[in-house]
Parts: sequence; C-alpha cells; structure tokens
Amino acid sequence: MEKRKDVGEEGNDAKRMRMDGPKPPAAKVTFKTKKQREHLALQQKQEAEEADRLKAEKREAIRHEFLLSEELQREKERQLRMKERERARGRMEEERRGKEENAPRRQIEKRTAVGQHGGDGDRSEMRTRQQEAELAQIKEHYLGTRRAEKKVQKPSERFRNTFSDKWDLSEDTNRNDSNPIYQERREPQLLFGRGLRAGIDVREQRRQSNFYDELSKRRARQSGEHIFKEESRNMYRADKKREEMNDRDWKIFREEQGIIIRGGRVPAPMRTWAESLLPCELLEAIGRIGYKSPTPIQMQAIPIALEMRDLVGIAKTGSGKTAAFVLPMLTYVKQLPLLNDETSQDGPYALVLAPSRELAIQIKEEITQFASFCKCRSVAVVGGRSAEAQAFQLRRGCEIVIGTPGRVKDCVEKSYIVLNQCSYVCLDEADRMIDLGFEEIVNWILDQIPRSNFKSENEDQAMKEELEAKAGHRKYRTTYMFSATMPPAVERLARKYLRAPAYVSIEDAGAGKPSIEQRLEFIAEAKKRQRLQEILGETEPPIMVFVNQRKVADVLATSLCKLKFKATSLHVGKAQEIREAALGGFKDRTFDVLVATDVAGRGIHIEVCSTRDQL
Repeated sequence: MEKRKDVGEEGNDAKRMRMDGPKPPAAKVTFKTKKQREHLALQQKQEAEEADRLKAEKREAIRHEFLLSEELQREKERQLRMKERERARGRMEEERRGKEENAPRRQIEKRTAVGQHGGDGDRSEMRTRQQEAELAQIKEHYLGTRRAEKKVQKPSERFRNTFSDKWDLSEDTNRNDSNPIYQERREPQLLFGRGLRAGIDVREQRRQSNFYDELSKRRARQSGEHIFKEESRNMYRADKKREEMNDRDWKIFREEQGIIIRGGRVPAPMRTWAESLLPCELLEAIGRIGYKSPTPIQMQAIPIALEMRDLVGIAKTGSGKTAAFVLPMLTYVKQLPLLNDETSQDGPYALVLAPSRELAIQIKEEITQFASFCKCRSVAVVGGRSAEAQAFQLRRGCEIVIGTPGRVKDCVEKSYIVLNQCSYVCLDEADRMIDLGFEEIVNWILDQIPRSNFKSENEDQAMKEELEAKAGHRKYRTTYMFSATMPPAVERLARKYLRAPAYVSIEDAGAGKPSIEQRLEFIAEAKKRQRLQEILGETEPPIMVFVNQRKVADVLATSLCKLKFKATSLHVGKAQEIREAALGGFKDRTFDVLVATDVAGRGIHIEVCSTRDQL
C-alpha cells in the first residue's frame, strides 16, 4: 500500500510539473569587476543622456511647431491684408477711371449751358467796350489832349522841408515811460555825496541830503540777502534734503568729489548709504563690515547700476570699485528666485570676470561678506584649483560666478557651466585683462551669452527697455566695465557689448594716487641690494617689493630671509595654494615683506601698506 501511495504521489508531482512547467532556476549573485561596473555606469549615463537629448529634441520640436504655426498664422493674416488692399486699390482705380471718362463730357455740357444762357450778353458787352476805345483814340488823334507835365525840382529845394524843429507832444518819447530812471529822477551827488553845488544855500543842501542814510540801509539789506543766499547754497553738504537739491547743487557736489560723467540720463549721486535704494539686508551687511560712507565711484555708480543701465567706470585702483558693482549685482540677484536642481541647469544669473586669480578670490570674499544676510550663492572659478571640485560646486547651483577668463572658457567648453540665463555681466580691471592678452577669450565668453536679451542700440528704445527690466517685466543684459584706464581696446569692447552706457570717471584716472609718494633713484646694479636693505630697515611693515621677473622674486625673497626679514614671494609660476598662503600670510602679518611681480599690482586689498618699491 505504501508503494502504491508513493507511486501515486510521484504521478501527481509529474502531472503538476507538466501543468506548471519547469521551475526557474534560482537567481545567482554574480560578482562584477571594476571595469564591468564602470562600463555599466557609462552605459546608464549614456542612456540618461540619450533620454535627456530625446526630451530636449521633443521640446525643440514642439517649440518649432509652435513657431511654425505662429508664422503660418501671420502669413495668412498678411495675405488677407494684401487682398484687402488690392480690392481697395481696384475700387479706387475704377472710380478714378470713371471720373476721367466723364470729365470731357461734363466740360462739353458746361460749355453748352454757358453758351445758351450768357453768350449774347457777353458779345454785346465786348462790342460796347471796343466802340468806346475806338472813339477815344479818334478824339485823341484829331482833337488832341493835354498831358500833365512833371515839374523838375532843384536839388536845393528837394530837402528844404525834410527837417522840422517843431515837435508835437505826441512825438515825445519820454512821456508815460515806465523806466524808473525817468520816473524818479535823482539829484546829482557831487563827489559821491560829499560835494555841494555853488550858488545854493549850503545849510539847506546838507539838511536835505540823505544820501548816506539810504546808502547804508541799502548796503545792509544787500549784505543780509547775500549772506542768506551763500548759506543756502552751501547747505547741501550736510543739512539740505535730497528733494531740495537742484541741478547746480549736484554739479558742485560732483566737482567736490571729483566725479566726471558722460552720457545722458545720469541720476543724481548718493551722499550717504541711507540715500541709496539698496535693500535693508545689504545696508545691514554694510554697517556690519564698517563702511561708514561711500567712495566717489560708489556714490555715482550704484544709482546708475540700480537703474539697470550699462556702465563704464574709470577709477584708480583702491577706490572701491568692487563694492560699486557687487552691491547692485546682489540687489538684482536678490529679486530673482533662488536656483534649484532644475533651474540651475541653465547657469547662473550673473558673471564676473577678473584678470588674476587673487583678484577673483578677493571679489568672491567681498560678495560673501555682503551676502551674509541673504541667500545668494557664489562660486570662484580660477586656475590652480581642482576643476572637478569647481564643477561639483557649479552643478549644485549658484547665482553668481566669479572667475578668470581662461578657466571660465574651459568650464564652458567642457559643459560644466552654461550661460543661458546670465543677464548681468561685470568686467573688473578690463584694461589689465586686455594687457594680459585675454581680449579674444573675453569676446568668446561674452558671445556665449544669448543675444536675444540685448538692449537696442537706439538710446530711446534702450531707455524703455531699462524701465521694463527695472519693473521686472523682462530681463535684458546689463553689462558693467570697470577699469583704471581707457585704452582703445577697452573702448572697442565697450562699443561692441554695451548699449547707451553711462561713463563715470573719478578725477584724472590716468594719474597716480596722491596718497602714494613716488621716488626715483638711479643706482648701480651692484648697490641695489644694499640700498633696498636700507629702505626696508627705515620703513614700517607691511612692505611690498615689485620686480620684473619670477626668478628675481624668489632669489630676492630668499636673500631677505637670510637678512632676518620675514619675506615671501608671489608670482604666477607658483602653485595656487602657495600663492594663496603667501598672500594670506602677508595680510595677517605673518610676513612683513612681499616680493611680487605685476600679478599683485592691481586690485589686491592690503590693509595699511606703507610703501612699494620697485627693483
């Protein structure tokens, strides 16, 4: 029985296997090598990129179809308007042709009507006039007539009655004259009121003479009015309100601050931070940093920048140009929504280009300080640092990108960053970038920004577009260019990318700073080191020594260290970490002497640097 039971169970199992089919084999855990995993990751990345590309193509196709339909609709409307104009033109042509055909017939009818009604009367009147003329000619021929002869007048009699010394009262020009000189005739004041007229009583003349009294009263009144006017003129410095300032006051204020402007529609400068239209977060950050009053370039550049107008600022190094473009840029970015994972794919809102790595990092630190009370993010893209780390920061999203032209171009070419929604561009130390040979790279970077948001070249249209951008209706590209000088290459760059810009110059930008004392000494090559050692011993640190070659900078720094000076060197041949460490040590007084090439000659902010020597 047990055997039969086993056989029956086996038959049931076989029957069940036939119905359900063979069981699938159990999943095995397979080990993949690093190369296989990289291949699988690359394949997944390619699939994701292919999916993104298909989505982009689909969006582009939908956009193209929409634009095509719009174009077809406009073409249909244009065809309808053309047909309507053709029909109107045909009707006018038919009316004109009908008038021309009917004009001869109407003239014939008119002549016929005139001949029927008035022909007999005209002929009889004409015949009467002819008969009278013939009769007058016959009388003149046979009877003769007396002609009036013109009398010949002698030259002596011709001008006899021209002049007459008998005047009529109506010809008196002094009557009813409103001139106070004739209405109120003053008595003569001999010897300025001290003399007397002969033949008249002297005592009576002195009694009636009130010349000195009137003169003293008039002078007192005029001096009071003059003092009041002078006080009201000079009141604009501290007491006069902004609403009470007139054009003359602003002109005097600009002259005192050394502000020179060119270009129309330039707004009035701000005298204090309270008069600016900056957000309260930025004003709080300014107070926290310790900026008590704006510099001249900030007084005029910030109001222009807040008007969303293109600007060219010419000012000396160290005049506060960084804050002049950073504060309006943060104001613009703060009005826009923060970038997320989706919107950050179109790139940042603002781009700042600087000629050197140190200056770009310094601008980034300034932006971080001013943006401490708002959520604007910034990334510095410079050479000498890890490009992958910078690409990671860019992918996370940032509203402002600061960088050198070479590294920014590399990031754009490698698709680490795009500039599709960049509408705020600033070129700091533009003349220095041109001198370093970055003109072609800067042009290439600016050409990557979409030209669809360019302002019009017409100044009136550009003004309307600036008002639209200020109101937030549409974004237009705003370009700022700050420089210490204005060479032809910078002017060429401004003409190409700026639209109806305002030019702001602070005094004579090409001259040296008055706070720097310049001395020139002609010394033999063998005595230079000894003289430099004497100057360094006489001068309070920190001290910057400029040289022309990198090798000389390293050798000089080493020799100064041997002479017990805390010296370091800075030039482009060093790694970025070493350059930052040297500059940071010089700023925090770890080093007293910094030997540098021209890489530190522009834009680097050093507190209380007493002197600069060039070897």
